[in-house]
Amino acid sequence: MQNTYVSSLIFAFLASLSVATTAAPSARPEAPTPISAQITKTEQSAKVNLNAADAETLRRDLFGIGAAKAKAIVAFRESNGPFTAVDELLEVKGIGKALLEKNRDRLVIN
Repeated sequence: MQNTYVSSLIFAFLASLSVATTAAPSARPEAPTPISAQITKTEQSAKVNLNAADAETLRRDLFGIGAAKAKAIVAFRESNGPFTAVDELLEVKGIGKALLEKNRDRLVIN
């Protein structure tokens, strides 16, 4: 009886050890790039000319600007003429002060 009990304990221990080693991942998964690193990469890009950039360039090079906002900027420019100041971007629907401040250093008017 005692041999059976010890054998059962050893079997349970070895089975648990086997399951734990095969269930654990063998390699660490690649961690996603932190947002601060993504922002740094974007900040290194060239300045965006509000009067010349197309919607794709605005979407790609400006932080927080998606396809809809980029198209709204281009539509505003086409209907109201070229921008005379970066602050005029606030008149575009969907662009607020916070979004403008995040992108102010990346924007130029030529």
